[in-house]
Formats: sequence, C-alpha cells, structure tokens
Amino acid sequence: MQFDLMKCWYRKSLHPVAMLLLPLSWLFGCGVALRRLFFRIGLFKTCHFDVPVIVVGNITVGGTGKTPFVISLVKLLQSHGYRPGIVSRGVGGKRHTKPHRVRETDKAGDVGDEALLLLQNTHCPVVIGVDRVAAVRELLRQSACDIVISDDGLQHYHLGRDLEIVMVDAERGYGNECLLPAGPLREPVSRLKKVDMVVINGGAGNDRFTMTLEPAEFVSVKNPQKKISLSEFSRDKIHAVTGIGNPHRFFMTLTSLGFDLVRHVFPDHYLYLPHDIDFKDNLKVMMTEKDAVKCRAIVNEHYWYLRITAKINNRLEQAILLKLKSLEACDEHKKAFTNTSDPIANRVQCDDIRS
Repeated sequence: MQFDLMKCWYRKSLHPVAMLLLPLSWLFGCGVALRRLFFRIGLFKTCHFDVPVIVVGNITVGGTGKTPFVISLVKLLQSHGYRPGIVSRGVGGKRHTKPHRVRETDKAGDVGDEALLLLQNTHCPVVIGVDRVAAVRELLRQSACDIVISDDGLQHYHLGRDLEIVMVDAERGYGNECLLPAGPLREPVSRLKKVDMVVINGGAGNDRFTMTLEPAEFVSVKNPQKKISLSEFSRDKIHAVTGIGNPHRFFMTLTSLGFDLVRHVFPDHYLYLPHDIDFKDNLKVMMTEKDAVKCRAIVNEHYWYLRITAKINNRLEQAILLKLKSLEACDEHKKAFTNTSDPIANRVQCDDIRS
C-alpha cells in the first residue's frame, strides 16, 4: 500500500515518519529564513508596480479554497468599479515557462486547470507564468486592468505586494505545524503575523475573516448550458472523481447532499484520459469544476460537475475595500510629493518587504 504523506502531515500528533524528516524541516526552515532576510536587506530585489497588487496564498501544502476565493474577490472588485486582472503560475500546464495570456481556446494541458477556471468564471484577463513579475508586466502591457490579483505566490517575494491574504482550511488547520517535508508548512505559522488578512475557509464567527464554500447547482460537462438545481438532481449512487488538493472536502459535500459515493482520487492537477473515468456502468460521474475544465474533450452525458460559490463574510469585504481606498489615498499623497523638487521626497522604496 502506498504511504499517504498528506495524512501524515494533517494529524495533530507527530507521525514516526514526520519525526524522521524533522532534520530536513530544520534545514528547510533555515533556507526560508535566509531567503526572507536577503530580500529585506536588498540582496534580492522586490519589484513594485503602479497598480495595487493583491497576493492570495497559503502557508500550507494542499487545497485551502484559494481559487474560489479569488473568483469571489474579482467579482467583488468588479462590482465596485475596479478592473482586475489575474496572474497565476499555471500549475499543470506546459506554457508557464514564460508569460502567456490565457484564452478560452487554450487547453488545460497547456495553461493548467486553475487558469482556465479563473478565466471562465471572471471574464477578466489572466496571465500565467513561473516568474510572477514578468507575468504582471505582460498583464499590464496587454490589458487596461487597474488592480492585479496573484493567485498563489505568497512566497514569491520578487513580486511586490500591497495586500497579502492567506487562506486557511478550518478543518485541517496547519496540520502538525511542521515545515516541509515533515509537515505541510511552506513557512512558519508565525508568518501569519506579517500578513494583512487571514481568511478561514469553513470558519464561523463575526470577529473573524471567513469564507464558506456553498454548492450552487449541477452542470453537464458535455453541455454546460444544461444545469440542474440541487433539489432536482436524483440522489443515486454515483462515481465521485476528483484531482484537487483536498479531495475530502469535495466528498463530504456530496455526502451531505445525500449521495452514495464510489470514490476515485487522482493527483492534484491530473490531466484525465478517457479511460480514467470510463467505469463501464450507467452510474453518473460527478467531479469538481476544476476537474471538468480538463474533461471538455471527453464527451459523455453521464459526466457532471458540482458548481460551488465562495461566500465571503461582510466584515472581510469591507476590510478589503477599505484597504484599497487607503492605498489610493497614499498613492495620491505620493504623487503630490513626487511633483516637488525635493530629492528626498522623490525617493521611492522599491525594494522593501515586510520585516
């Protein structure tokens, strides 16, 4: 049986395997600390832009609901008159080695599943690229966006940011709170003290920034115009297929809706082949929307996906909008100073990073 390292990470007590990996985690932690130090002292450069940059990321490995949050964030900004654009790494695609603007005709194998999902749900410009700074430059060159959202990239310190939002899964939290590879952490939990907002996916309470993922409807993979409400879809035994960072959440949602599941788990960002989901029976196959964008060429009337929406609490919405307003006011103040002849006032700190 294959060892599941993810299950080892997401338990409160240290698994024996995690204990063996602790020395490597300490080395990883030293590397993380040194890298941040090099950016702070200017040995490594941070590039800033004349439009606000929002980074939505996480400090853990595995799904935290980041992509649906970005979609909701874009819609919030659009409803308040902003023209957002998105940069993403393009994980799972082949074209992310240099900046590429995503098109509806692109394939998931080229640009990644998340990039296509973002484009289809927001209809705003999306550019993928391993180098986020180069991706932002390309985004600003090709579009008229006035605010940039980086889907992931919290640890990509070369990209200057005006607002950092970190997603945390309420159920899994920080696992055993160890750094990679003994645990799921990319950075220590103390990093959260430096970010602007921590959003709890699945959390509750008016005193916290929270988001909930709510099932909306079932959509045919073969014909996306065909949609069935949650109450009208027959509650039969189904094949539940997923290739996401946290498949347990998807399975729990389907179970709560009353389905009897035959579970099929694939690696995150997996590119499906027809035989992968051809189960030689008449049961419906249910998947996530992220999986569905990779199955557009696999035509079968039994294939459906569950569309979900991310609901951000009002306190978080207001905090984001207030932060952007303060950035705009600061920018106007800076412009007033840069019009003076004072060389000290004209200095722009382009290489700073939160200490």
